[in-house]
Amino acid sequence: MNFLPDNDILTLLSGATLAVKLVMLFLGCMSLWSWTIIFMKFFTIGAARKKVMKGYEAFIAAGDLSKGLKGLGDKDDSPLARVSSLAVKEFRLLEKADVNRERKRLLVKDTLRRVLKQGISKEMRSLTRNLPFLATCANAAPFIGLFGTVWGIMHSFHSIGMAQSAALATVAPGISEALIATAIGLLVAIPATIFYNYFLGKLNEVETGMVDFAGAFLNRAEREIAWADKPGRD
Repeated sequence: MNFLPDNDILTLLSGATLAVKLVMLFLGCMSLWSWTIIFMKFFTIGAARKKVMKGYEAFIAAGDLSKGLKGLGDKDDSPLARVSSLAVKEFRLLEKADVNRERKRLLVKDTLRRVLKQGISKEMRSLTRNLPFLATCANAAPFIGLFGTVWGIMHSFHSIGMAQSAALATVAPGISEALIATAIGLLVAIPATIFYNYFLGKLNEVETGMVDFAGAFLNRAEREIAWADKPGRD
């Protein structure tokens, strides 16, 4: 069954009003950028999740803290390596600080906890960058398309008044042109909604893995660093 006996989609698009064309152009730009984000995040978040899970398992399986940190890989490639490098750097600074051992012992746990939390937050900010745009597309695109549709229908009714005819043949082309804007809006919003929620689930797994690693790191640091777990005197 042919729903467009006289016009194809391109003809309808070319015959739309300027306002509707601008709406569809804007939606097309939104779609292009959202798909770019989807493809980038699909690989970056997937790779980060894999590295975090693998790094956490390697850290737990390692015999001691030093071997566990080496098993995380290079900090330019592994989120956990970057997080742990911040903690190790802060620990070295505390170790060299002109503070007695008892004071260091009291400070080390809270200091490492804060640094690990900051490192995890930094990694999550990097992974979630640009994701709010997908949420914007999911929420706004249908309404932007609806605006184009309403504007097109208004133009169609104006044409009816000018032609002084309410025949279906008079109004159908204009209404069809207008409805395309809503369809494009939905085509932008649906994949943005699906992938935004998909990425949120994967990001939750990544964050959980990094939090688990931070807890394991703190436990090992307390057990294996002599002055961190035993009161002592200078």
